[in-house]
Amino acid sequence: MISVVVPLLNEEHSLEVLYREIADAFDSQSQPFEVVFVDDGSTDGSMDVLTRLNAETTNVVVVHLRRNFGKAAALQAGFLEARGDIVVTIDADLQDDPAEIPQLLAKLDEGFDLVSGWKARRNDPFARRLFSRLFNWATGVVSGVRLHDVNCGLKAYRAEVLQGMRLYGELHRFIPVLASYRGFRIAEIPVNHRARQHGSSRYGPERYLRGFFDLLSVTFMGRYRHRPLHLFG
Repeated sequence: MISVVVPLLNEEHSLEVLYREIADAFDSQSQPFEVVFVDDGSTDGSMDVLTRLNAETTNVVVVHLRRNFGKAAALQAGFLEARGDIVVTIDADLQDDPAEIPQLLAKLDEGFDLVSGWKARRNDPFARRLFSRLFNWATGVVSGVRLHDVNCGLKAYRAEVLQGMRLYGELHRFIPVLASYRGFRIAEIPVNHRARQHGSSRYGPERYLRGFFDLLSVTFMGRYRHRPLHLFG
């Protein structure tokens, strides 16, 4: 089985369309799938939509967090609920294209353990593209794991990559880094990226700054965990 984990916050207008597009993407796949929606404390009608989807389908799982804990905690909750031996993550705002899922799975079949999407042509405002490019450059320099788009929400993992992984703060951005430090094989492929149709982005420069401090923590834990005196030196 393949589990598709969808963290969300106030995305009531996107959820039904997203589920239909995910189902369409799996039409060409022979494996069964489930969609694990994790409502991270939404205050709009998202839970009403999810409750209806859960009642109307056999492969929708709904996890409801009592308040907004952040994307890392939402993903963690979804990973714990997922039953598949392969896990796909996708954002709920319809900017990630579910039609790319078969390409991610095909790349996994080449022997990789984690495949990350790369929004090569990104449909976002210039300021966000600029901050993202700087963040990806800094992540590559500091961690040694060089990806064009480490923060892309569209990824596919073998389930063992996520076992024992504890996400908090902004650590969800660095799952490829954490996986690489544990010896898993990482790949990246270009994926389609669409303009936002509903609502507005909740990402700003301050989140990239917080993410950079988490990057330092990840790097120190990964590179110096077994040789701490090198860090002090």
